[in-house]
Amino acid sequence: MNHDHEHDHDQHPATAPVTPEDAGSQALAEALRSSFAIVKVAMVLMVLAFFSSGFFTVGPAEKAVILRFGRPVGEGHQALLGAGLHWSFPYPIDEVVKIPITEIQKVTSSVGWYATTPEQELSGEELPAGSSLDPAVDGYAITADRNIIHTRATLYFHIEDPISYVFDFASASNAVKNALDNALLYTAARFKVDDILTRDVAGFHDAVLQRVSSLTDQEQLGIVVDNCEVQSIPPRQLQEVFARVTTARENRNKLLNDAHSYENQVTNSASAQAVTIINEAATASANYVTNLTAEAERFGELRPQFENNPSLFVQQTLVQAMGQVLTNVEIWIEPTADSGKNMEVRLMLNREPPQPKAAAPNP
Repeated sequence: MNHDHEHDHDQHPATAPVTPEDAGSQALAEALRSSFAIVKVAMVLMVLAFFSSGFFTVGPAEKAVILRFGRPVGEGHQALLGAGLHWSFPYPIDEVVKIPITEIQKVTSSVGWYATTPEQELSGEELPAGSSLDPAVDGYAITADRNIIHTRATLYFHIEDPISYVFDFASASNAVKNALDNALLYTAARFKVDDILTRDVAGFHDAVLQRVSSLTDQEQLGIVVDNCEVQSIPPRQLQEVFARVTTARENRNKLLNDAHSYENQVTNSASAQAVTIINEAATASANYVTNLTAEAERFGELRPQFENNPSLFVQQTLVQAMGQVLTNVEIWIEPTADSGKNMEVRLMLNREPPQPKAAAPNP
């Protein structure tokens, strides 16, 4: 009996009591499982956020290029992305380069301008010019007649070929600025100082614009030049001298203009007088010829009468002439002696005929 009881006791051992260490391990395992679940969810959210950050928008006035490890995705113009929503791998896998294709951009050349700062430009403040130009800090340009001027230019352009502008040059904007510097100094060396400052300012501006357009086309920078503003002044150390020269030139031009105006007045007056004299001479000539023609015709009409009977013609002509002569003749017969026998006849010739009396007004 005891043996059987011991055998049953061996087959059904008693359950071990739960210790506090086992409960702590179980709680830690549960916590770790919950933490791993949270970490997984966080990692999934981070991955989703990572890939969601690859969405980007290209504006209507832009083009975009995706660079994957520094190289464009696509070839040629196929690499250009138009306006709209696009996606790429986030940085550092991909990099998005946006290119404004319609926005007007500008570069400024100050290679020929004296030393100044943007703050001084905005405030209008200038440093003293000093006694002489300092080539170490002050820019300048040499003209065709070996004078020195300060000149600068601002170029406005827009991008026509984004691929060339972005990928063919390390810095296309610097290449554009170098072309503008070249155009400014090159053109200044082919113009005289008076032409650049006063006489042919527009011509100098057009020459700079043509030169920089030619250089950008030759270098295939992928831009279109829209406009170029050029400003030129004499050296500040000689500003008063140039001002006096300009004043003298303006006075000279005024005197020349006044002289030309007086010349035009005299010439116009003389021309008008010459025309009047010529017209009067032509009129007198025509009248004289007309009178001579009339006299010739009248003489031609009287000639047959004279040839038929000269004596009669002479008498008739004399009678007509005497009638015209004696039309206004008055004759007075006055006695010259007391006896009244001797008479004196007086003729008054060339006397004005008496004017008729005006009729008396009716009462």
